[in-house]
Amino acid sequence: MFRVGMWGLAALMTALVLSGCANKGRLAPFDDHSIGAARSSNRVLPGAENAGKPGYYTVKPGDTLIRIGMDHGQSGRDIARWNKLDNPNLIEAGQVLRVVPPAPEAPLARASASTGSAAAPMPVASAPAAAAPIPAPSAAEDAISFQWPARGNLISGFDESKNKGLDIGGKAGDPVLAAADGRVVYAGAGLRGYGNLIILKHNNTYLTAYAHNQALLVKEDQVIKRGQKIAEMGSSDADQVKLHFEIRRQGKPVDPAKYLSAN
Repeated sequence: MFRVGMWGLAALMTALVLSGCANKGRLAPFDDHSIGAARSSNRVLPGAENAGKPGYYTVKPGDTLIRIGMDHGQSGRDIARWNKLDNPNLIEAGQVLRVVPPAPEAPLARASASTGSAAAPMPVASAPAAAAPIPAPSAAEDAISFQWPARGNLISGFDESKNKGLDIGGKAGDPVLAAADGRVVYAGAGLRGYGNLIILKHNNTYLTAYAHNQALLVKEDQVIKRGQKIAEMGSSDADQVKLHFEIRRQGKPVDPAKYLSAN
């Protein structure tokens, strides 16, 4: 029995060797690549030390800087600049981003001798610039007057969970107008579900968004006046011609019908 067992063991070892040769060049179940992937999943992502702090946001799967900017009342470009992102299109789930402007850096302290001669500037020891506190909206900012961005029938109203704005019907090519003075912080088609989109920033409190256009008539950083034609109505990324219009107060969608003037 012992001798047969030894021969059986030898045959098994031979089979394993032959199997290894046959699979040469293919990845084994526990190869270096699998180990590397496991290690990379445990690495510390940029900004992790700021997770949970006011003024910072932890990226979720599917996020884009455009979406994050809209949700925090900021320009995606500003967020990229504050976080020193070389490629704004490369952000990872779990990464922590500053979503409010950094606080001003500490001033330099100047020591002067008793004779009154100026000494070399001495930097004040301080921690890295923190996120500036989110300012409370001022009465002037809250008093901004918005006009209707298009003339047409109201297709659907605001619903906090289902529809974050108003849908206004019309014909392809109908004018889309700026609801208030502002600056273009986004013009493009990079946000899924919105088609050709324009986002205007009006002040530190309010953004407006204009979606599903067939043509965009303004560029990023352009200063816009209330009532100015900024786009042509269309059906991009939509099932019919319409304007989807949002007002966001500090990034949170609010019912535009409560803010729009009666004209």
